[in-house]
Amino acid sequence: MENILEIKNLCKKYQDFELKNINIELPKGMIMGLIGENGAGKTTTIRAILNLLNDTSGEIKIFGLDNKNYEKQIKEDIGVVLDDSFFSDNLNPKNINKIMKNIYKNWDESAYIKYLDNFKLPANKTIKEYSSGMKMKLRLAVALSHKAKLLILDEPTSGLDPIARNEILDVFQDFIQDENNSILVSSHITSDLEHIADYITFISEGQIIFNKNKDELLDNYGIVKCSEEQFAKIDKKDFVNFTKSKYEYELLIENRTDFKKKYDIQTIDKPTIEDIMLIYIKGEQR
Repeated sequence: MENILEIKNLCKKYQDFELKNINIELPKGMIMGLIGENGAGKTTTIRAILNLLNDTSGEIKIFGLDNKNYEKQIKEDIGVVLDDSFFSDNLNPKNINKIMKNIYKNWDESAYIKYLDNFKLPANKTIKEYSSGMKMKLRLAVALSHKAKLLILDEPTSGLDPIARNEILDVFQDFIQDENNSILVSSHITSDLEHIADYITFISEGQIIFNKNKDELLDNYGIVKCSEEQFAKIDKKDFVNFTKSKYEYELLIENRTDFKKKYDIQTIDKPTIEDIMLIYIKGEQR
């Protein structure tokens, strides 16, 4: 399977934070969800992909091209949504259309107008009159309107109500119907990623914890709740992390089937992505 994005041994050091040997491969036609706590390194990784950081080491290729040496060519085919739109609050969508025409060779005015209409964004109102959710929809409309092959999105459904979020997720699904297109999306709303993502990459404290197929992750992982007596009999190699409350232990395991065969504990809960992330972050190893 051909990759649209490849990151090899990406490192970036700050005074109080370090991105350490990040390795990611995103195949064509796929959606990858990037998860992790605040400050984990998700946005730093995205900014490195877009060549917005200095003093990074490692290699990043997009469409098979080095992201620094071929930056201008690459960015013609990338749609980006960050936490800042970089548009003046005094602009309106009509103004933005005129600006984008002169930036992207493949700017599609008719597609842009269609997205404005579908997202119910008034073309004559200025950005400062928009709600936070409307501003996010406008950023998405721009990102989707120049025939991009790769979308790179940082919290794209943040601030949207459930109906609007579902609408946006449907747009993402439509986007990858073209198997040459892919999406890298960072989100705290892990339930959204459960609906659309093919792969989940989990970053914590500047390091990748795992990069897994989403369906395999949710099908195989499990949460075991047990007493202290039961916990004492479980080999530490058979769970990833655990948390302890006043009355019980919660163990995160990687293979529910194997665990059931080995231990007399039949109740194993199927976790959500959020459950997995929380036990990794808040849990401990024996």
